[in-house]
Amino acid sequence: MKRVEGSITAPMGFVASGVACGIKSGAKDLAIIASERPCVAAGVFTTNRVKAASVQVTRKRLRRQGSVRAIVINSGNANCCTGERGIRDALRMTEVCGGALGIPSEEVLVASTGPIGQFLPMEKVEEGIRQAVRMLRREGAQDAAEGIMTTDTVPKQVALSETIGGTEIRIGAIAKGAGMIEPKMATMLAFIATDAAVDRAALSACLKRAVAGSFNRITVDGDRSTNDMVIALANGVAGNETIRRGVGRRFFQETLGFVCSALAGMIVKDGEGATKFVGVTVKGARSVQDADRAARAIANSNLVKTALHGGSPNWGRIMAALGYSGARMKPGLVEISISGITVARGGESAECDQNTLLELLRGKEIQVVVDLYLGRFEQTVWTCDLSAEYVAINI
Repeated sequence: MKRVEGSITAPMGFVASGVACGIKSGAKDLAIIASERPCVAAGVFTTNRVKAASVQVTRKRLRRQGSVRAIVINSGNANCCTGERGIRDALRMTEVCGGALGIPSEEVLVASTGPIGQFLPMEKVEEGIRQAVRMLRREGAQDAAEGIMTTDTVPKQVALSETIGGTEIRIGAIAKGAGMIEPKMATMLAFIATDAAVDRAALSACLKRAVAGSFNRITVDGDRSTNDMVIALANGVAGNETIRRGVGRRFFQETLGFVCSALAGMIVKDGEGATKFVGVTVKGARSVQDADRAARAIANSNLVKTALHGGSPNWGRIMAALGYSGARMKPGLVEISISGITVARGGESAECDQNTLLELLRGKEIQVVVDLYLGRFEQTVWTCDLSAEYVAINI
């Protein structure tokens, strides 16, 4: 596989746009992604029991397994906890978008992100949708990536090409997310387009697997949004033999997984107030579940995250998080290393070069590795440090 230009519109047959319609002040706040052909589609959604109107509408449409031609997304307003009016507004967004594109509204999906509990300014939104449809073009990926941002400081986008069965296929994607991030499916949204011909069931299975290894392995603050969704569209314009199983599916899965992992990493690096990218690996666990519990407890510990922000080698906070994680562990066996330097062995402090350790902790990327010495299972979670700026952003 190789990187290519174009982001969400790198695959053939896709166009995009992003405009400022007045939901937010002075920034793009509405985006559209559209395909020249009907697409098969798959989605993964937040597991929060409180679900935004857009999540409810889009999940229902994907369950019906009809074709999809477009996605309309607004930022600056979650359209969540807005009752029946919120559902009507989400449906109206698809109606206006479908009408402007000349397609049935049922072929349009909808997504929203922003503060909860506020009604959408529908007059502005409707005019923004019409404007965005007029501006749809192959070069509109950057505008679309900017249009879905909230507290993000940079747009998040990636595109790859791969040859499957002698045919070049492309996968392009955009995402947003910086806070309220621990999806478990952040305020995170991700939209993926491919010109590959993919069987619907295969696309759904591949997306779930890709999300499990990427977006479900990140955390910024341990919060789970009401609006999270990852949507994949496949329009088949590349003309390859339809991917269902075998070698073609394996190559497609690897490329899709790389795209999702790249976006997930961008989300963590752009975490609200973040200054450090942190990988937390727990190995030697009795089960995958134990490794996951332990890694998440460490990655979500405010004490661990603030220590890393301050460059403190306080491994005791890591040990404490292990102890309450619920994972099976024996303190006397645990070994902890930070950026390759062992700081604890056998559950006790290990001699190490403190000056080198402190220098490594001043870096932008830190790796925490914990060995429980109880089994053969391992899991990694990616997180970031916790700074005063995070608090300031979320007051």
